[in-house]
Amino acid sequence: MELLRTIAHPPGGGGAKCCEAAAGRAAGGESRRKKAEEPPHQQPHQHGHPAAEVSRIITDPTTGKRYCRGKVLGKGGFAKCYEMTDLTTNKVYAAKIIPHSRVAKPHQREKIDKEIELHRMLNHRHVVQFYHYFEDRENIYILLEYCSRRSMAHILKARKVLTEPEVRYYLRQIVSGLKYLHEQEILHRDLKLGNFFINENMELKLGDFGLAARLEPLEHRRRTICGTPNYLSPEVLNKQGHGCESDIWALGCVMYTMLLGRPPFETTNLKETYRCIREARYSLPSSLLAPAKHLIASMLSKNPEDRPSLDEIIRHEFFLQGFTPDRLSASCCHTVPDFHLSSPAKNFFKKAAAALFGGKKDKARYFDTHNRLAKEDEEIYKLRHDLKKTSITQQAPKHKTDE
Repeated sequence: MELLRTIAHPPGGGGAKCCEAAAGRAAGGESRRKKAEEPPHQQPHQHGHPAAEVSRIITDPTTGKRYCRGKVLGKGGFAKCYEMTDLTTNKVYAAKIIPHSRVAKPHQREKIDKEIELHRMLNHRHVVQFYHYFEDRENIYILLEYCSRRSMAHILKARKVLTEPEVRYYLRQIVSGLKYLHEQEILHRDLKLGNFFINENMELKLGDFGLAARLEPLEHRRRTICGTPNYLSPEVLNKQGHGCESDIWALGCVMYTMLLGRPPFETTNLKETYRCIREARYSLPSSLLAPAKHLIASMLSKNPEDRPSLDEIIRHEFFLQGFTPDRLSASCCHTVPDFHLSSPAKNFFKKAAAALFGGKKDKARYFDTHNRLAKEDEEIYKLRHDLKKTSITQQAPKHKTDE
């Protein structure tokens, strides 16, 4: 069963303004999420009559609280996500509303109950917050944290690719949230750009726990093939079960997609995609710097045991040697950020270079050369190297004298 993604949207004045739905195919070549005993080839046919329109004013029968339903934020196979405002506090939620008629079968309702059970126990800065759940005669209502900057899928659709500093910024937050889930012995099982949501402060939140599951011992792991085709790991396709390593694999696919604008195993043929995944066959363009290549390759190791842990990922050279911004401007959702003005490291090296080189002409020529570089980190590395050489050459040689 396909469960709804929590869809975020841009804020509006005096409340929250709805944005376009993000169901279906997302940026970066994401396919629709599917679940089947064998690799899925088509979305299961949905039965039943269309659900009735949700009331404008909704009352929680358990508390008496009244909510105003806003516009649709997103759609899924069995549910819709709406903007919903508490009429007492004016707090805005992303409300997943599921008609009872769409989950009439016991196994369908069981999946919803399981999602609620797992999500409501989570509390972390980088996980979409679960607030409340209630039912009336027509629907099930799940009130979630409202993220006003939409999802990473929307950002990549507008931007095509992201810079390395941005990728580090987002990946640190994903790793933080994912580490928390794994510590709670929960596997996400559907990590992808469409399930990372961004709030008004440009903080990332992991969401959509429709496929999440408890981590089981190896011998009891679930063998079901579920998730998004482009992000499935070899062991999942081979029915060896889901583990933390499967989430690490998906994280490698996410990093690749952020940097290059497409998933590593995407092809025009689903069978070929699965063949590439099973063989861990993909390309790493020469445009990527060595640390990024190495980290991606380690996360996309065919053998799950060869993949790094989340702690090892954060300690990787890709994070330690590169510049990571403390925060991002909202303009980064649609335009390339300019780190030249905001990077303390860059400002320091510019001042140091000015002092060492002296003349404005030399300084201008020096920075003009380096400002042509496409990547912020590459520029900083070269500045460090050249400054060190200049410092050495400007020192007067010292000679020993005999008395």
